[in-house]
Amino acid sequence: MKQKNVCRVIWTAALLLALGMVVFGYVSGEAETVFSKAVNICMECIGLG
Repeated sequence: MKQKNVCRVIWTAALLLALGMVVFGYVSGEAETVFSKAVNICMECIGLG
């Protein structure tokens, strides 16, 4: 029973840390950077457009 609680705490902490990183990346403008790089890859490497 104790091990189950420890796993739940670790899982919850990891989830909160991941969500915090996603929010931080979005607030700092990284979403726009990633999107523009994805568009450039499609246009240059794959040849769409």
